[in-house]
Amino acid sequence: MQATFQKLKRKGKLGEKDVDSALREVRLALLEADVNYKVVKKFIASLKERAVGAEVLKSLTPGQQVIKIVHEELVKLMGESQSKIVAGDAHPSVIMLAGLQGSGKTTTAAKLAVHLKTKGHKPMLVAADVYRPAAIEQLKTLGQKEGVPVFSLGKDDPVKIAQEALKSAVREEHDYLILDTAGRLHINEELMTELEKIKSKVNPKEILLVVDAMTGQDAVNVAETFHARLEITGVILTKLDGDTRGGAALSVREVTGRPIKFIGTGEKPDAFEPFHPDRMASRILGMGDVLTLVEKAQTVMDEEKGRELEKKLRSQSFTLEDFLEQLQQVKKMGSLDELVAMVPGFNKMAGKKGLKDLSLDEKQLVHVEAIINSMTRNERLQPEIINSSRRRRIAMGSGTNVQEVNKVLKQFEQMKKIFKQFGGMEKGGAKKKKGFLPF
Repeated sequence: MQATFQKLKRKGKLGEKDVDSALREVRLALLEADVNYKVVKKFIASLKERAVGAEVLKSLTPGQQVIKIVHEELVKLMGESQSKIVAGDAHPSVIMLAGLQGSGKTTTAAKLAVHLKTKGHKPMLVAADVYRPAAIEQLKTLGQKEGVPVFSLGKDDPVKIAQEALKSAVREEHDYLILDTAGRLHINEELMTELEKIKSKVNPKEILLVVDAMTGQDAVNVAETFHARLEITGVILTKLDGDTRGGAALSVREVTGRPIKFIGTGEKPDAFEPFHPDRMASRILGMGDVLTLVEKAQTVMDEEKGRELEKKLRSQSFTLEDFLEQLQQVKKMGSLDELVAMVPGFNKMAGKKGLKDLSLDEKQLVHVEAIINSMTRNERLQPEIINSSRRRRIAMGSGTNVQEVNKVLKQFEQMKKIFKQFGGMEKGGAKKKKGFLPF
């Protein structure tokens, strides 16, 4: 889609044929991404109605006008605004998670509990999946690790477990009760009947369907069936960090009429974020997502340290010690590739300047830390003094090789170049902002 719109932006004037050609490519991109074909048909019809109108064809920047329309229609398709968890009048407010086996329900239950805990709430988890081997132990382990209590009655009747958990949560004054229910490899009557019984006994305020984003087209069928039987109130999409084509994100909301409330973007407890349709549309169209990036940064970074870093970056006194500290902060925020993708124009600028090998995965970060930690303080402050013999010593001390040491030093220099460019762009007329840089 991004490539298609780049072509449009290069054209000074757009005719109806240009728009038709672009929409054909968008249609193919959506179908290849496993978006439901009915959703694609409706989406393209809506786009065409607006894109061949006077607001585009007579515009001074028609390519940008088309992108604006596509962005607005994508936002409309995914729900227009963020949908938050609805709290009930009574305490605790019950949240029931449902979905097929393998969708990531148990991990998602723990992530949701952590999310609520960081917002100042007092959640309790309920181990109501008595069929999957080790499901109860998995939830207990996750709960213990994150400091969230887990209610369990072993392999007892799931309906009874839910009822007793509710009584326990009232006694212990928890404000949220999160039910991790059983799943199956496929939808069957036994599963649905059990879920309906649990629903009738504990009256959940939210019934959230956990959907694996990698299931693509089938996610729509799953969502439709669960919604018909349980009247789901929202969807949580998991595994959006993997090799997923993302079609479920564009299809589920349109088909069920229920909002996507959260997305899972990794294995760690904090790899879980509220779903913002406008931000997701921006990511899809390559516009970045600065708001999410700043929010992630604010959760792990000290503001005072951030201001100090910003001064160093502006004055070009950024050292390898600062680089190491920032890499450690980045590790807490998620993968570097994911974060860089949130910065508008970053990849494009890096590609133009030949800085394409800035990609770092978590394993590489461990090597980078070891290499920098094997340097003396003087070497970290003045990397230019690191000659060939020092490089051999650093490689031996870090358990790596000279090539890896060279690569880290090169990446550091590239990072400085990019920050220098951002500084240059600011001097060239961009408005100076207060606060800290989030990367």
